[in-house]
Amino acid sequence: MKNDTPAAVHPLADFAATLDWQAVPEPVRRRTEDLLVDWFGSVLAGQGARPVRSIAGFALAQGPDAGPCEVIGHARGSAPLVATLANAAASHVAEQDDVHNGSVFHPAAVVFAPALAVAQQRGASGSDFLAACVAGYEVGIRVGEFLGRSHYRVFHTTATAGTLAAAAAVGRLLRLSPVQMQHAFGSAGTQSAGLWEFLATGADSKQLHTAHAAAAGLMAAHLAQDGFTGAADIFTGARGLAAGMSTDADPSRLVDGLGTRWATAETSFKWHASCRHTHPAADALLQLMQTHGLQAQDIAQVTCHVHQGALDVLGPVVSPVTVHQSKFSMGTVLALVARFGHAGLAEFDAEFLAPETVALRERVTMVLDAEVDAAYPRRWIGKVTLRTTDGRELHGRVDEPKGDPGNTLSRAEITAKALRLAAHGSPALPADAVAAAVERLWRVEQQQRVGWLLG
Repeated sequence: MKNDTPAAVHPLADFAATLDWQAVPEPVRRRTEDLLVDWFGSVLAGQGARPVRSIAGFALAQGPDAGPCEVIGHARGSAPLVATLANAAASHVAEQDDVHNGSVFHPAAVVFAPALAVAQQRGASGSDFLAACVAGYEVGIRVGEFLGRSHYRVFHTTATAGTLAAAAAVGRLLRLSPVQMQHAFGSAGTQSAGLWEFLATGADSKQLHTAHAAAAGLMAAHLAQDGFTGAADIFTGARGLAAGMSTDADPSRLVDGLGTRWATAETSFKWHASCRHTHPAADALLQLMQTHGLQAQDIAQVTCHVHQGALDVLGPVVSPVTVHQSKFSMGTVLALVARFGHAGLAEFDAEFLAPETVALRERVTMVLDAEVDAAYPRRWIGKVTLRTTDGRELHGRVDEPKGDPGNTLSRAEITAKALRLAAHGSPALPADAVAAAVERLWRVEQQQRVGWLLG
């Protein structure tokens, strides 16, 4: 007879299965709402992008023509798997979705899409939906921290840890037992995948990463509900995640402060529409320019003092040829920031290959900095050295880029960002409909049933 009960339930599985919304502190509840509204803006910004249209088109062709789960921006519903694939793909293309510094993980892109689909299918309450999302954030962040810096050099953590985050969120909505949740983790972990190699040619894989992770987690949770078993020790087993994907895995990170340390509240918002590794230097450059009254034409050279992770991810992008690839080019991001004071979607779309941008891009270099590297990933320090055309050498520094918990966005800024992203990525949607959807999201906890976001 098959043994479907693990010898011992991992505390992380027990936590995700038994998390009670009333046990979540009030500030964390409000933060979860902030993250949800921020995610909604990213989905609307990304749903029209060509790679997203490919994934959404494939998903819609596989599923029913109607269903309870909203395919955001398409004015139609379908099955949970279809909506999850399409919405998760759209979440991560604009480079405006949230990030947790310590795990280098983008939780929203892989948590909200499957949780929303299952909540809509089951008629879950707003508080149950939010509790599931917190479970997903807490699990995914801890798995990312567990896998460590060595993992991130090759693997896209959002794609790998994201499978377990999605499984936790969906499993919480399905009311999995702790044992079932552990099986869901085993099935999710064995599907973990996502390599950084796509950056070398600006390929479309990043959107596939989030779509696959969210869908794989959703499937893992449903299979566990049906009695399907997964690896009992997917984390530290002899052929588990740590063995296959890391050389510095730290199992203690999986249970760090469970129920007392709320990693959800540590998550940062993204201000610039680019890879988060560019943000600290971008903010440090802005600080220098504002302090000294500099214009783009005053810049002769910028040296960015960065951590190794930035060199690993941004270093291969030397001459970007697509908008999305340019968001991983430190030189392009700093050039846009210098020219316009902000590297937003409009600036990237219109100006990433403009002669003025390219000329500035070529004046930006990156060097490894011991202090910055030692602080990473817990802290993302921004340090730049700027040489002006009149020969001055200036030094800029920020310890918390805009969007970090200590330098966070207000609800007014989050709302404005979501509306701005929607207008850019989904211009056919009526502005009043998007604004009404955002207002409903701010009150989602009070909803008896989670309905469609766009009505």
